[in-house]
Amino acid sequence: MTRILVIVPFALDAEGVRNREAQSRYVPLPADWDLTYRPVTCGPTSFMSPHDWGLMDLAIFEAGCNAEAEGFDAVCIDTMSDSGMVMLRSVLSIPVIGAGKASMLYALTLGGKFSVLAQWEPALPRYRKAIREYGFDRQCASVRSFDQPPDFSNLLGGKEDKVFPRMRDVAMRCIEEDGAEVICLGSTTMHQAGEYLAANLPVPVVNPGPLTYKLVETFLALGLRHGRDVYPAPVEPRLDMLHAMMKAGAAAENAAKG
Repeated sequence: MTRILVIVPFALDAEGVRNREAQSRYVPLPADWDLTYRPVTCGPTSFMSPHDWGLMDLAIFEAGCNAEAEGFDAVCIDTMSDSGMVMLRSVLSIPVIGAGKASMLYALTLGGKFSVLAQWEPALPRYRKAIREYGFDRQCASVRSFDQPPDFSNLLGGKEDKVFPRMRDVAMRCIEEDGAEVICLGSTTMHQAGEYLAANLPVPVVNPGPLTYKLVETFLALGLRHGRDVYPAPVEPRLDMLHAMMKAGAAAENAAKG
């Protein structure tokens, strides 16, 4: 059996995790695969500022840092931000795939320019930061939002009739006004809209969460993994300290909730 750890970037309940698990329905996966969706122990409740990004890095790093010792064959990070990805690669030898850089690179195999479809305006700085750091300024036609506050637990469920057409309209502006040749969904929380947009847009649509599963399948089949020259191992690992920090954070949050 091949075991894949999918790290959910929020401390969600069982229903919220099930909504994330639904992404696996969009792609055929090997019969002997087992995908384990694991929410972080604790972390930010929003994802719109450098404050949130730093906490998210730590939360995802802690959730996956023992994945290899636990017997997992690969790790997928279920967020376009790639939070914790480089940190996990420093302590793991198994493949670690983030949805952000991977989906943008994959988009460039389908067209010369892509646009990112974001949920709402406060999220735009995060995408622009990633695009700048990855060096995609010339290949990114635009980043536009369809002005829908995110629901990290229920995702887009129950909003299809209202939100999906609005997503299509904004994506068409990316295509017609900005010159996008591919549309990247800006979040794994949008996975429910992937099929609708693919059927209603004249360009390819990259659904980032399901893409990571297929990339992991390719990495494992070809025996590929990250290099130590780029992601060196720590001289003195402090993973016990990291686990203690997250455990204490979860306890503090639970106490605050009463």
